[in-house]
Amino acid sequence: MMKSRTFGDYFFSPEYVFPSIEAAATPSKEYLAKPSSGTPTPGPVTWDYLVVTTKALPDVSDDSVQISPLVKASPSNSQSVVLIQNGVGVEEPYRKRYGDGLAILSAVTVVSAEQIEHGVIQHNRWTRISIGPYTDGNGHAEDGRPATADGMKKTLEFIQLLKEGGVKDAEEHDERELQAVRWHKIAINAAMNPSAVLSNGAPNATMVKDSELREHLKGCMLEVFRAAEAVLGIRPFPPAKTENLKLATADAILTSTERNEGGRPSMLGDWERGATMELEVILGNPIRAAKEKGVEMPRLQSMYALLKMAQKRRDDDRKKAKQEKEAASASAAGARL
Repeated sequence: MMKSRTFGDYFFSPEYVFPSIEAAATPSKEYLAKPSSGTPTPGPVTWDYLVVTTKALPDVSDDSVQISPLVKASPSNSQSVVLIQNGVGVEEPYRKRYGDGLAILSAVTVVSAEQIEHGVIQHNRWTRISIGPYTDGNGHAEDGRPATADGMKKTLEFIQLLKEGGVKDAEEHDERELQAVRWHKIAINAAMNPSAVLSNGAPNATMVKDSELREHLKGCMLEVFRAAEAVLGIRPFPPAKTENLKLATADAILTSTERNEGGRPSMLGDWERGATMELEVILGNPIRAAKEKGVEMPRLQSMYALLKMAQKRRDDDRKKAKQEKEAASASAAGARL
C-alpha cells in the first residue's frame, strides 16, 4: 500500500510478478498478478525499459549480468536500461558489457519516502528525478561524435511516461549535466551517510547542528566538489545556476538540512540491519576517479577505510557465530545418538 500526499492512498497491483529475471523474458499466464486480467503475449517479449532500482553493490554482484536474460531476448539497441541508483560509476559495467547495443539512461532521484510497516510505504511531500543519457560520462561516443540525439530521445520518452503517471518533477538533462547532478548528490551522500554510521546513528539535522560535525560535513562536500571539477572538467563546481541546472552550495545544503528533523540516511539503516552498505559507489568510486585526476580526498578516504573494516569485521563475526552454532548443533545431535 502507498500512502502519499501527492497521489493519495492506494494499493499498487502490478500486471505481472515474476519469480526470476529469466522468467520475465518469456511471460506466461502463471505470472499474472491477477490471473483473470488478460492473456500474455506468447513467446519472448521485448521490454522497452529495464528499470534498475536496486542498491548499487558491485562488491556483491554485477547487476549488468543479472539483467542479461532480458537483453538477450531483445533486438539490438531496441530497449533502454534506466539506472535509478546512488553513486558514481554505476553505468560503466553496463557500457562495458553491452557496448552500444543497449541505451543507458542514468537517473538521480531524491524521494521523501519511508517504509512505515510491512508492505506500507509512506510518500511525503515531494519526488524529484533527473534523467539523462550515458555514453562515457562526458557525452561523446568512442569515435568522438556527440552521442546525444538518440539518448536524449529515449530520455524524453521515459520522462513523458513519468509525467503521464503524475510525477511532475521529472527533468531531462544532457549527459554532462546529469553527471553534474550525480556528483552533486554524491557530495550529500558521501558526507551524510558514512558520518551518520560513524557518529552512532546521529540523524541528519542533529549532525548539521553540531559545530564540529558541521565543519566535517562541509569539508566532505568540498572534497567532492573539487573532485567533480577535475573529473568532469566543470569549473567552478557547483556551476553557476542556469534554467536547466540549479545545484546548491555546501552551505545551502547544510542550512536546508537543519529542517530535516528525523531524517536518517539509508546507509545508516543498512548498517543497523546488518546489510551491505553502498561503500563502493558512494565512497570508493569517487575516491578512485579523483585519484586518477591527481585529486586526493582525505576525509572520504578515512571514512571509506574505517567503514570497510567495520563491515568486514561485523560480517566475519556473524559468519564465525553461525559456524559455532552449527558445530554446537551437530555435536549435540551426535551426543543424542
